[in-house]
Amino acid sequence: MSDKGEVVKEWIREHSDSLITLTQELVRIPSITGHEFNVQEYILKRLDRLGLEPWMVLPDVDVLRKDADFFETSSFVKYGYENRPNVAGILKGSGNGRSICLSGHVDVVSPEPVGQWSYDPWSGEVDDGMIYGRGAGDMKAGIAAMIIALEAIRRADVKLKGDVHVETTIEEEDGGVGGNLYMRLTQPRTDGAINPEPTSLQIGMASAGVMYFRVISFGVPAHAATAHFGVNAIHKMLPLIEALRTLNERRQQRISYAYAEAMSPRMKGRVTTINIGVVRAGDWPSTVPGTCEIECRIGWPPGETREEVMSEVEECITNAYQNDSWLRDHPPKVEWFGWRARPHEQDVQDPFVLCIRNQIAKATKKSPVLYGGSAGLDTRFFVNHGTPAVTFGPAAQRIHSFDECVSIESIVTTAEVIAATIMDWCGVA
Repeated sequence: MSDKGEVVKEWIREHSDSLITLTQELVRIPSITGHEFNVQEYILKRLDRLGLEPWMVLPDVDVLRKDADFFETSSFVKYGYENRPNVAGILKGSGNGRSICLSGHVDVVSPEPVGQWSYDPWSGEVDDGMIYGRGAGDMKAGIAAMIIALEAIRRADVKLKGDVHVETTIEEEDGGVGGNLYMRLTQPRTDGAINPEPTSLQIGMASAGVMYFRVISFGVPAHAATAHFGVNAIHKMLPLIEALRTLNERRQQRISYAYAEAMSPRMKGRVTTINIGVVRAGDWPSTVPGTCEIECRIGWPPGETREEVMSEVEECITNAYQNDSWLRDHPPKVEWFGWRARPHEQDVQDPFVLCIRNQIAKATKKSPVLYGGSAGLDTRFFVNHGTPAVTFGPAAQRIHSFDECVSIESIVTTAEVIAATIMDWCGVA
């Protein structure tokens, strides 16, 4: 590492308290999807103090609707995009260098049920080397790491050749359409990108396709005392649920994906899933329900298109009711809604991937694991729109669950790697 690189690394280590404090301050600003403004305002001011002259970018749904990756997220349907800005800033280089984008999402999922937490989910409490709170790992620690990495470069008076683009985006938890997708459609394309989601200091090379669908079965309401006069829609849903369970098993036997299995042997045979997450039927114990709905998520690694997956699910439901005369005469509906993400896979031999792999190996003294393909990530928008990108960030536990937390030591290392990658990739004047 160059002398400047050592100075930057030492600055990050010496100012680890600033990194902890920034992570805590971000956690303490609740930013459940749909309510991102306050944390974005905080980040705007922080980037302004770094001299990046940041600005807010409000999504324009008319621009988004023209793109093949657009879908109406549930948060857009509920809140629209007013007062839900993305934030962007640029650290300008001197020229003749490659550019990079550091991009992370600020929205978090609900902390409920709060009663199961050992810590206040908005406290950012530190205990035994971990920072606790909703969004601590997913992914405010990663955002803090990329901001501190830039601050270290500025404090060390490093003059970069290439530009560093910094952005924080909205609604990733809901699909990222008004966030990262909108930024890819409206902001300059860079030569590489890092998404500092929690990866335990490994490299995410792929993301899953993710879609939501609901199945609706129909019956005939009746009083429970004369239930035989009606048709129970819940009963008619049961063979459809069983068919989806069987389809899930068949798909898991058929589909494998090395990157998804790389992090844990428990992923083998589980790289694709159909999850029934919501069941909704009836409104009174003494009434035979006339409709039943299930809402499901299907996720799959690179290798299938959205259209192929949709066709297989719809064919499964159609075949499931052929032996039931009621269902044949009153066919259930399949509706696709919300998430409609296609998967991505990053070329492992891309120079940007080789660059960050080298910097991780230097920082951790071991070659990073390459993995991915089991979750939907904003990184897909970079890769699917022509920018080489990886997911790389700290070690987190229980994201989307109670007592979510992130390792302080891993946040520091993340900041070191991001700073070193910026200097290596963009070049030092």
